[in-house]
Amino acid sequence: MGPPPTEPIGLQLSRTAKVLSRAFDQALAAAGGSLPVWLVLVSVKGQRHGRQRQLAEAVGVEGPTLTHHLNKMEAAGLVTRTTDPRNRRVHRVELTEQGEAVFVRLRQAAMKFDRRLRAGITAEQIDTLADVLGRLRLNAGEEPAHNQELEP
Repeated sequence: MGPPPTEPIGLQLSRTAKVLSRAFDQALAAAGGSLPVWLVLVSVKGQRHGRQRQLAEAVGVEGPTLTHHLNKMEAAGLVTRTTDPRNRRVHRVELTEQGEAVFVRLRQAAMKFDRRLRAGITAEQIDTLADVLGRLRLNAGEEPAHNQELEP
């Protein structure tokens, strides 16, 4: 049996994701950051919950991995961690002034990268892409989000 007549869509997506991920990493590095730093900063800034456990879920990492990143970010002066006085097991994470400045710089880099990716693609094509990617996630077995409804 020979190769499939067309490259499987999963393989196309996997290859594309790797190319985009490397390019995004490079864009963030050029702005003085990294993907883990960006994910933590944007999660703390956007969610305002600041609890380490919730932050780990939002970033998509396990607790020990997040702790490693937070240790480095705290040493660099980007975040502070404090114990919740009502529950000593709960640690709150907040951005420092320096963390806010790095957030702004990395946000600009992320937005510039997004504009680069959207070049030559219409708004309608972007909407279609979002729909197709959502359908692929569902087809792969992801549970739909509460606000995500796709027609069968």
